[in-house]
Amino acid sequence: MRLDHSFTVPAAPDDAWALFLDLGRVAPCMPGAVLDTLDGDAFTGRVKVKVGAVQMSYRGEGTVTRDESGRSVVLDLSGSETRGAGTASATVTASLTADPAGTRVRVRTDLDITGRPAQFGRGIMTEVGDRIVRQFADRLEELLREPATMEPAAALSSPAREPEAVDLGAAALPVLLRKAAVPAAAVLVTIAVIRLFARRASTPRSLQG
Repeated sequence: MRLDHSFTVPAAPDDAWALFLDLGRVAPCMPGAVLDTLDGDAFTGRVKVKVGAVQMSYRGEGTVTRDESGRSVVLDLSGSETRGAGTASATVTASLTADPAGTRVRVRTDLDITGRPAQFGRGIMTEVGDRIVRQFADRLEELLREPATMEPAAALSSPAREPEAVDLGAAALPVLLRKAAVPAAAVLVTIAVIRLFARRASTPRSLQG
């Protein structure tokens, strides 16, 4: 599944690129994610999402490849549910270009996911991606307004720290309701038929005739 998103940050391309080179500072801007280890171009981390009362946690790893001349970053990610059989892998390419408002960031995600989130389909996944990218862009803008005083290692999370789950309920709830509609309708029809036969069975034969 391929997803495409874009956003603009109010910073010169050189400044925005310098920030994107610092994974330790950028990673905490991603909703629901924490960075556990960072060793050169390799890293590990955790992601937590929830849809209503359902909560899913993933643990994974990845590598980052940077193209200085083209101002692009490629993240190769893979992970699995900590309590489930679901898996997720993605190649995320972020490209930075000059824009009248600052820097335009285009994000292309090639996603392969199994387990419960796979039922959402492209439409819901795109809407979910939009929500996450908007939150990421807002946090990135705040970070760009702050002085770059944090070292990458300082952004790493304590192993005991749990990610703050990003709530996807508003985006995913409609598809869950649609998927539940058919079974629910079948149950209602079954109940109606049982009640009909029960009423007929309880009606005196003289009245039935």
